[in-house]
Amino acid sequence: MDLGIAGKNAIVCAASKGLGKGCAVALARAGVTLVIAARGEDALERTARDIRDSTGARVTTVVADVTTPEGRNRVLAECPAPDILVNNAGGPPPGDFRDWNRDDWIKALDANMIAPIEFIKRVVDGLIDRRFGRIVNITSSAVKAPIDVLGLSNGARSGLTGFVAGLSRQIAGANVTINNLLPGTMDTDRLTAFAEAASRRTGMAPADVIAQRLAGIPAKRAGTIEEFGAYCAFLCSVHGGFIVGQNLLIDGGAFPGAL
Repeated sequence: MDLGIAGKNAIVCAASKGLGKGCAVALARAGVTLVIAARGEDALERTARDIRDSTGARVTTVVADVTTPEGRNRVLAECPAPDILVNNAGGPPPGDFRDWNRDDWIKALDANMIAPIEFIKRVVDGLIDRRFGRIVNITSSAVKAPIDVLGLSNGARSGLTGFVAGLSRQIAGANVTINNLLPGTMDTDRLTAFAEAASRRTGMAPADVIAQRLAGIPAKRAGTIEEFGAYCAFLCSVHGGFIVGQNLLIDGGAFPGAL
């Protein structure tokens, strides 16, 4: 399928690995020019080389922490007028809410709510003026089915979800969409970190923690970054203009609800 976005410009945050990398690769294959950002320079440059070699896409790297104003400024200096924005940042650590202080909450809110909102604020008027824009926020399936040990993530990402629900409907008439992608159990470093944390709490081996988790997914496996990236690229395409303000699960059927 021709996604109709060849020649468009995209910013993809936290794109050196994992879900962000999957999105960057899929957009590059659709002919999009990329600015990819991450904190780790070595991994970011490796990913950029891989994308250039495999797709021929033009890729610019920005070593930056996008949860900070300085980091966002560096990214936007390289791509001040993006057509596509993929917001992404690592999730806060699991734990017991009794152990979290105000600084822990502020850090979670900065990364998983305020940073994407600030990025949106910086680019949205240009998207409206140009009559095309696609914004995708990578959040979590925990927005729909909260996970008790991920309270920081549950709270911060739910705040972003509420904000997007209102704004997305204000700007849809300008052919600018905002949607959220909600990954479930994906084959990324996040799954490994979850398993190691659970192992410390329970004494189970990390491999057994993962096996137990996968057994509870109807698809009986973790999702791949390639699947996730393809889903993101479709939302960013010309065919995604009628999908507005949605929270779209990619979880192998783990969420049991009908809605």
